[in-house]
Formats: sequence, structure tokens, C-alpha cells
Amino acid sequence: MRAETKARKKAIKGFRQMTAEQEVTQQLYEVVTEGKKALDGMLLELGRVVAESILYLDREQMAGPDYHPTDGQIKKWASEPGSIYLMDQKIRVERPRLRGPEGEIGLKSYEQMRQRRGFSEELLGRALRGISARKYGETVIGTAEAFGVSASAVSQHLVEATTAKLKEFKERDLSDFRPLAVFLDTIHRGGEAFVVALGINEGGLKRALGFWEGATENQVVAEELLADLERRGLALSHRILYVVDGGKGLSKVLRDRYGKKLAMQRCTIHKDRNIQGHLPKRHRAEAHRRFRIALEQNEYKEAKKLLKELEQWLRAINESAADSLLEASEEILTLHRLKVPALLRKTLHSTNPIESMFSQVRHCERNLKRYRNSKMAQRWLAGVLLHAETTFRRVKGHEQIAQVINELKNQTPNSK
Repeated sequence: MRAETKARKKAIKGFRQMTAEQEVTQQLYEVVTEGKKALDGMLLELGRVVAESILYLDREQMAGPDYHPTDGQIKKWASEPGSIYLMDQKIRVERPRLRGPEGEIGLKSYEQMRQRRGFSEELLGRALRGISARKYGETVIGTAEAFGVSASAVSQHLVEATTAKLKEFKERDLSDFRPLAVFLDTIHRGGEAFVVALGINEGGLKRALGFWEGATENQVVAEELLADLERRGLALSHRILYVVDGGKGLSKVLRDRYGKKLAMQRCTIHKDRNIQGHLPKRHRAEAHRRFRIALEQNEYKEAKKLLKELEQWLRAINESAADSLLEASEEILTLHRLKVPALLRKTLHSTNPIESMFSQVRHCERNLKRYRNSKMAQRWLAGVLLHAETTFRRVKGHEQIAQVINELKNQTPNSK
């Protein structure tokens, strides 16, 4: 009887293992299937970008730059919609045009791409495999040379393009951006600290405002960043909401610059982690639960009451955890004091919006082995931040922003 029971249990265990393996296999199959669709779409889009870059480089090589044309009789002649074959699939591209004394001059690279297999999967794959900090230049050069574009022309344009991105980012006018909130946080790259500012305007749109490089996150770097934003026309004052992670350097600079009564929201996620860091593991879940319930309240008085109860509960466990909560209790509840609606509060209560932007920076720079110098690090950061802007969406709850602006005006005095 005992032997039969063991055999039955063994059979059941085997059946469950087999079923589980089949479920995992099915899940992996679905992931791979969906992933391939996404990958194919990405490859086609990257291929389109590479193809258009080569077409413009080809035209530049034939006509010369605007400031120094190769032949006075050959003129650049706008562009028009066109199509090429990429991996046997026809895709739309923007086709640059040239005009000579006898009419339009065709681009040899475009004619090649118009043929099936002209821009093959192998050629695109070779280009994409080499996209990294050390091989990016030679990869683009090699791909362009396959269509008759010289390496020197590509190298020159790579330097010009990356430099232009940095110049565009660091010098663009910000006077048209009327901020509701400014997020300030630091990202570390190549041993250096970059303090970055992200803004949300009165219409609920986000923009990467600027960055400043330093050895560490300190008051000098923060001061220089704010001064740079104001120099480029950004209207900063005490009537703007500033969202910070709790770093003392940033907080001090903001108070010194815009007054002690400014509206500053401490990141609730950072504070939650700080409190839990003081506690034994067995108390962390309960501390987190109480903290989140307090912040989910819509009324300032009710949220304040629950935070006070949490402080008292923490004092019986760890005085440092209670002190950590107490020193930031008012700044944690800035949004409650301003009567920010719950939906908009989800965006403004933490530095998550700027952390999300940082995740794009890390993803785009994941193949970087090292930064050769500060200029290279800044070029990459500026380029990625400009790219990240194209993915930004209007924040949820933007319809209530006007209400928040009125509260900011009413609750923040003019004097320091």
C-alpha cells in the first residue's frame, strides 16, 4: 500500500512538473512571438533612419555644404516622399533632391536602395550590431560606403551632428515654457554627477530643461544649473512647485534662492525607503502600509493626523525612523496643503517622472564602455534627453493644473 502511494505521488508530481513546463513553454513562445513583432518594427524604423541619413550624406557629398558648394551649378532642391526596399519590404522615406543645369540629378544611393535586397537585412544587421560607443563611427561609415558615400563625409557629419545636439539642448530658449513644477535629481555617469531638471508646464507637457555637471551633487552645481535655466529665459520663482529627492544641497539652494516659504515637495518614495531602512525587517511592511494610507488621504488634516500616528508608532520601535519622518512631514504633505487632486498628485508626489527619463538614458547608453571626456558625456546626455522628449505624454490630471496654480498664488507670499 505504501509503495502504491509513493508511486501515485510520484506520478502526480511528474504530471504537475510536465504541466508547469508546458505553461512556461507557452509563455516563452508568446513572449518570443510578440517580441519578434516589436523587434521587426524597430528594425524597420532604424533602417529608415539609417537610409535617410545616407541619402542626405550622399547629396551633401555631391553638392557640398551650403556654406561651401562643390559645384555652383548643382543646387540642393528640397525633398519629397519616396520609398525604398528594406529587408524585401517597401518602406516610405524622405528623399532629398538635387538639381543641375539640365534638370534633376538622381542619387546613386537612392537608386540602389530602390532595388530589392539593395539595403539587405545583412547590411542593416551589420550596422546595428556595431552601434556602441567604440564602433558607432566606423559602423555608420561602413554602411554608408556600401552605397558610395565616402568615410570622410560621414565622419565629419557625425561630429557635427552630435555637437549640434549638445548646442541645441544647452542653448535653447526656455522663455516660452511656463512651469507648474520642476523636478530636480542627479544621475551619475562615468564617475561624474549630472544634476538634471525636468519641467511640467501649465498645459501638462514635460520638457527636459537642462543639466549641470559636477564631481558630486552639491550646492554649487545646483546653483549653476538654476542660474543657467534662468539665463535661458525660464521664469523660476517661489510660486512654482519644486520636487526633490531630499538631498540637502538642492533643498538649501532652492530656499536660499526663492525663499523659505517656497512650495517644495519631498519625494515620498525616497522618504518611505529611508524610514524602512531604519527598521527591522519584521516592521517594514507595516510601516510602508501606514505611510501609504496617510498619503492616500485627500484632506491635509487627515493625512497629517495619520502621519502623526505613524510617528508615534515608529518611536516605540526606532527613534531614528520617527525622526526621519518628522523632519520631512510638512514637505511630504505639500501637495495636500495645495489641495492637488488625487490624479495629478500621482505624478507630482515623487521624482518618478525624472527617474523614468533617467531609465531611458541608461537604456540608450547601455553599450557605452567608457566616456573619453566630459564633452562626450555631455553630447550623449543631451542627445538622449532630446530623444526622450519625443516620447513624453501630457500628464494625467492636467485639467486640474489651473486650480493648483491658483492655490500656489494664494499660499505662497511674495516676500521671503
